[in-house]
Amino acid sequence: MFETVLHRIRRAIDRRRLKDPRWLPMFDDDPAGEVVSIDCETTGFDTKKDDIIYVSAIRVAGSRILTSSAYNAVVRPSAEMRAEAIRIHQLRAVDVEKGRSMKEVLPELLDFIGGRPIVGYWIDYDAAMIDRYVKETHGFRLPNRRIEVSKLYYELKYGRAPQGTVVDLSFNAIARDLGLRELPAHDAFNDALSAAEMYVQLTDMQARGRTIAREQRDDASAGIAH
Repeated sequence: MFETVLHRIRRAIDRRRLKDPRWLPMFDDDPAGEVVSIDCETTGFDTKKDDIIYVSAIRVAGSRILTSSAYNAVVRPSAEMRAEAIRIHQLRAVDVEKGRSMKEVLPELLDFIGGRPIVGYWIDYDAAMIDRYVKETHGFRLPNRRIEVSKLYYELKYGRAPQGTVVDLSFNAIARDLGLRELPAHDAFNDALSAAEMYVQLTDMQARGRTIAREQRDDASAGIAH
């Protein structure tokens, strides 16, 4: 699901070049059919320069969200904490200074993910953050398929919308339409949990052929949101 041709090519190349067989299972789909919802808090928003400071991962088995066995880790960053990021997640340098290094956390995280597709809201950002460490440390890129919940939502609500329809793919819009409880935002565990709940509801609706109703309004006159 949502796997690009480029991603398939990269995965095939990385698999052939893989030096450590420990990570070979990551290149095969999980036999249990589970997925993993992931969210990261970071020192900033540059995937090439900033660091992860907190990561949460929650496995989803069918309609069951396995919160009791979730993976959570506080990470001590090398990059400086940026003010704009602190304003969002409210984590300061002092809050993560006793965390472990990403070098220690990464093997645990990869073992937890395994070959499961990774799910999230803005999942490409979280995957890019993790990917940098994987490539630097182990020489390959995350081979896992990515499932973006906002794309699932778009297909169910706007897939057949007429030209000019206002499109709102914000986290709050998705949560509101699905009737999800409001959890404190910009907390890695809460965001991973919310994304998992979105995934479960959206895939269930997709399987049953249901769609999400759009508001009846003059969308063309309102313009298109980006």
